[in-house]
Amino acid sequence: MEKVNLPDMSKGAWKIDHFTVTGKEFQPFSSRTVPPGTYTRLARGGKLVMSDTPDEMRDHLPFVTHAAYGSILINGLGLGMVLKNVLLRKEITDVTVIEIDRDLIYLVGPHYNDKRVTILCADAFTFKPPKGKRYNAVWHDIWDDICTDNLDQMKYLHRKYGHYTGWQGSWCRGLCELQLKKERKLFGGWY
Repeated sequence: MEKVNLPDMSKGAWKIDHFTVTGKEFQPFSSRTVPPGTYTRLARGGKLVMSDTPDEMRDHLPFVTHAAYGSILINGLGLGMVLKNVLLRKEITDVTVIEIDRDLIYLVGPHYNDKRVTILCADAFTFKPPKGKRYNAVWHDIWDDICTDNLDQMKYLHRKYGHYTGWQGSWCRGLCELQLKKERKLFGGWY
């Protein structure tokens, strides 16, 4: 996967900037490390939402390299990292991106000017694809954190979009499910 190529910019609560890691840095809350390099990050209200670090790029590999072909739908624009990488595939005929925040669309959308892309300002939970529309794959990436609290929303979106696709995935769902098992084991009946 390729990193994004966006300039430093901001709009409303959103800010895109670059940061450099000189030595391997450990992120204690996510149990991830970031190798030396320069990366792009997206923050909302000063809080990190996403970046194009290797671990974050790997999170999206199952969708980008295996599932995405033909007509696809992506819930969540972010930095456009997933969008950029699926557009590198010749097998992609059209991409619909659902993003709820107009400022983020204004900030990031113009950098992905491709006739195959349609970016809609809508809510993934209420968006209805056009009648008869089927997607080869759907990817849900609307959460700021890897958190077990997201699992109910992931399950809901998978049920909702299951009528429109044969394959779908959610950002870090497997990690969230693993964390939930650990929490249940640790807290037992109290959880």
